[in-house]
Amino acid sequence: MSGESLQGIEIFVRLAESLSLTAVARRLGISPSGASKALGRLEQRLGVRLVNRTTRKISFTDDGLMFLEHCQKILRELHDAENAVTQRRASPRGHLRIQMPVGFGYRVVSPLLAAFAERHPEIVIDAELSNRVADLAEEGLDAVFRIGSPGDVRLVARKLCDLRYVTAASPSYIKRFGEPRIPQDLARHRCLNLYIPHVHRYRKWYFASNGERFSLPVSGHLNFNEGQALLDAAIAGHGLVNLTSFVVADAIRSGSLKLVLRDYVSIGAPVSIMFLPQRNLSLRVRALVDFMVEQIAPVPAWDKMLGL
Repeated sequence: MSGESLQGIEIFVRLAESLSLTAVARRLGISPSGASKALGRLEQRLGVRLVNRTTRKISFTDDGLMFLEHCQKILRELHDAENAVTQRRASPRGHLRIQMPVGFGYRVVSPLLAAFAERHPEIVIDAELSNRVADLAEEGLDAVFRIGSPGDVRLVARKLCDLRYVTAASPSYIKRFGEPRIPQDLARHRCLNLYIPHVHRYRKWYFASNGERFSLPVSGHLNFNEGQALLDAAIAGHGLVNLTSFVVADAIRSGSLKLVLRDYVSIGAPVSIMFLPQRNLSLRVRALVDFMVEQIAPVPAWDKMLGL
């Protein structure tokens, strides 16, 4: 499409807003006769009359009304493309309000936010660590991290990675009680489990074998409703834990825990960063999403370190 054609289309679309070629010409910084000639050339190229012009009134033909709808879409997309290029050269700034689950937020997102803040010093970050399900529109949040199905169809979800459930124990525990070889061996072991207070139940342990995912009910002798307490108890040698890999990765790397039942690691829920759909997504939200996608790979660093 030539520059002349684009000028004719813009004149045609602006004419629908004011119904005055003089007003359109003034807005675009050209002469009324120049605007009239550009519109005439557009009609000549298309082979149809788009507008009916008299000294008193301008009206659109049926062909003109149909063409107008398509032209308005073309100009919107062109302006959006221009804005996207312009925004890439600008610096993100302003407040960024984020919510994230406690465990994943503390161990994974918080250190990344510190690096993000270094990269974008003009952004002020307010981060809430909470396991509640927040309403972005009601609460004015810019983005949330969620584990599991996105759920809210109003939101745009960018998947970051999948969680993996692994089983681990301290070297001192393994020395005393041995190492389980298959999940069914856990019945003879001391297990540390996640207690769910409001339903008075324990979380099932998740495994996978030959591509099939399965769970086992495990009743431990020492149970907590918080992952860090379970991790600390496992490091102290009190039993085995079945937790997400990002929780135990550092302890395994340091030698405080050993990964067991490696052949039965199960893929769990997805982790996503979510935000409200907007035609012109703010620079700071776009920067955050791009940064998190860049930093958290589909197979994240902690899983690569464990060889998963």
